[in-house]
Amino acid sequence: MHPAAIALTLAALLAAAPGSAGQPGAPATAGSAASGSAASGPATSEPTTSGDEFGETNPEEMTMDSLISRAARGEVNMVVCSTGYAATKSGRHENSRVLFDACVKAGYTQAMTWMSYLEDNGYGGPENPDAAAAYDRMAAEAGDPIGMFNYGLDLMRGRGVARDETVGRRMVDDAATQGLAVARRLQAAGYDLDEVTPDADNWKYQPLF
Repeated sequence: MHPAAIALTLAALLAAAPGSAGQPGAPATAGSAASGSAASGPATSEPTTSGDEFGETNPEEMTMDSLISRAARGEVNMVVCSTGYAATKSGRHENSRVLFDACVKAGYTQAMTWMSYLEDNGYGGPENPDAAAAYDRMAAEAGDPIGMFNYGLDLMRGRGVARDETVGRRMVDDAATQGLAVARRLQAAGYDLDEVTPDADNWKYQPLF
């Protein structure tokens, strides 16, 4: 999977509706904390969460645990899905799998790309190129240009799927037609995979003898 394609997916998670191929928007930036001295006064404790048969008092809304619970209940939105990115970037890959899996089921194609990334690199589970390619294909079939590009690479390399350079190039062409810059770059390089393969990843794609 190409890092440039992966890098596009956070903005797309924030910008695209479920099942929409959409074009990635501008990357979201984290807000900075307000500066200045704190006002003096008595210390206060954080509200606690409690629940019974009538519901929860002061429910958590934006903690990792609460978002994972929402995902497990199928309550998925763009905030839940983008939290999967934050989880995997901080090394909490098991959490990101729970979040992205729920988002895949809800039709977020960018979550399919992230699940492929986790499977391909063995984050939060054993390395599984077959599962990675299956997620790429799922995103491609949903019309996502990043999914098309990544599945095209899978086919051209024969990683996780039977090698088929002709169909792989066609997938790359489809992604380029939708405006994906990295796909156009690969076209311009005559489909030379070295153009889009980091040196550190070359070992993955060597033939097995």
